[in-house]
Amino acid sequence: MREQQLFQSRVIACAIAVLLLTGALVGRLVQLQVVDTRHFAELSEGNRIRTAPLSPTRGLIFDRNGLLVAENVPTWQLVAVPEEIDDLDGVLNELQQLDLLAGADREELMRLVRSRHGFERVTLGNLSESQAARFAVRRHRFPGIDIQEGLVRYYPFGNAVAHAVGYVGSISTDDLETIDRGEYAATSQIGKTGIERRYESILHGAVGYRQQEVNAQGRVLLDPVAAEAGDSQRGLLMRWPTPGKHLILSFDMRLQLAGARAMQTLRGAAVAIDPRNGDLLALVSTPAFDPNRFAAGLSRDDFVALSTDPDNPLFNRALAGRYPPGSTIKPMLGLAALHHESVIPHEDHYCGGHFSLPGSTHRYRDWRPEGHGPMNLHSAIVESCDVYFYQLAVELGIDNLGMSLKAFGFGSETGLDISGEVAGLVPSREWKRQRFSNPSDQVWFPGETVIAGIGQGYTQVTPLQLAHAAAALAARGKRFRPRLLVATEDAVGGGYEQIEPVELAAVPVDDESHWQIVQDAMIGVTNEPRGSGRTAMLGTPYTVAGKTGTAQVFSVGQDEEYDEETVDERLRDHGLYLAFAPAEAPEIAVAVVVENGGGGARSAAPVARAILDAWFETENDGAGYD
Repeated sequence: MREQQLFQSRVIACAIAVLLLTGALVGRLVQLQVVDTRHFAELSEGNRIRTAPLSPTRGLIFDRNGLLVAENVPTWQLVAVPEEIDDLDGVLNELQQLDLLAGADREELMRLVRSRHGFERVTLGNLSESQAARFAVRRHRFPGIDIQEGLVRYYPFGNAVAHAVGYVGSISTDDLETIDRGEYAATSQIGKTGIERRYESILHGAVGYRQQEVNAQGRVLLDPVAAEAGDSQRGLLMRWPTPGKHLILSFDMRLQLAGARAMQTLRGAAVAIDPRNGDLLALVSTPAFDPNRFAAGLSRDDFVALSTDPDNPLFNRALAGRYPPGSTIKPMLGLAALHHESVIPHEDHYCGGHFSLPGSTHRYRDWRPEGHGPMNLHSAIVESCDVYFYQLAVELGIDNLGMSLKAFGFGSETGLDISGEVAGLVPSREWKRQRFSNPSDQVWFPGETVIAGIGQGYTQVTPLQLAHAAAALAARGKRFRPRLLVATEDAVGGGYEQIEPVELAAVPVDDESHWQIVQDAMIGVTNEPRGSGRTAMLGTPYTVAGKTGTAQVFSVGQDEEYDEETVDERLRDHGLYLAFAPAEAPEIAVAVVVENGGGGARSAAPVARAILDAWFETENDGAGYD
């Protein structure tokens, strides 16, 4: 009896356990098949379907006349499929020997290839037509290596637009920290400098995607892009990428090329601006570099060679080069002296070749040792008399002098819409107190005011700032923020969006006649017999208002003489020139700086003449180019 009861209790316990387990199993099946069916269906589909990004086509860049300055051209790309390569190091070595790969990039390429799935294609680099042909006849020797079509950025004008348009290059780890990685999933390059960098978000476009059917190992079984017409795509989805917008820039390739040709053997910069709206008509920095080398894939050795070149071709002198302005600021200081009633326009001051402060024996010399004789404001600007402006600076005072220069935009960035611009420097008493730690060095000395009157001492400006100031002189104080981008165009619909210029605070001048006094003097610089910039502008069919400048690179002692023939080439004076034309209704303002070029009339003015001639489409007979 007890045994029967024990048996029955065990049966009941087992039945209950079976019922509980069955209930749990049924509950779990309901959970999986009914409640969570959508979730697991998506997971299952995810194992079968892979979403691959589609790279957008980069927008094009045009100059103001519709001339293409940055485009996308077909290229051959050398690619590798890692799982089909037995000896990766040996293959890369052979490709290097065929001049299809740069030796310095081999280790980096090996890391790149080994970081991908074995079946994925990895781009090793771009090939020229001759390189592609060289590989094609030897393809049988390289299992796992192939060539495919692609697009690469191309700059038809090469060096001439390098510093304005910039270039694209491979996405770096630093770039990855600032970009949306999803938007660049199918893109290997990004804008690095210039317009390419500043308007990257507009040029890049929006990434698309395509669904691919894959097996458990991730190998593609069906791709809607590769599928032929009529093939089943099994419901795979695809969204085409949105191409980037086209950019229309303000600069004129005629002027850009004219400036580049005129400066091709020089170090320096030339900038041209439309004073009516701030449009940058030309931005030349020399020496330059070929941006196509970066777009095609610059080797490490080539980049090091460019970076260590003593002439520094990667440096944008137009935006970041800082130079003493020399005599180019004399028209601005003359205007300030008139505004503050520090000079009487037609009153003569005698120039005997040197100037001394009261109670001092130190002589501040004029560039003409024998002096200019009697000088008023007009003749002092025309002949660039230093002694007159030494006296003017003392009468004006460093505070008024500094404020006047700042009103023209010196000492701060102009706001040009590409990166790399520096502010320059307009010194002041406060600046010197903050700049130096030694109390004796914090004192502003009267002699520092004297040399500030001819653009020497601590004052530093960029070529862009000089051109901006020249534009303000041309527009009689009206100023606009310099700009390169003037419009965007939709690559698909053709929609055109104009960008309006931005007006800045005007130069404060109470008496309009003061502008005429200074402009007449600048016209005299290029037209009067004793004008310092006359030779380079001989024969122009348009009227030029200009100003020459020469800036010392190192100081010459009181009793020493500067001899250009014996001084090291890189210690020679910088040559500067600014101008606008036609003087009666200015359309263009130009500033040129030639490093170690000597006098501005000799080195910088001919470059300005070439740019002005290109704008007015006249032929230069070579006057002043000796």
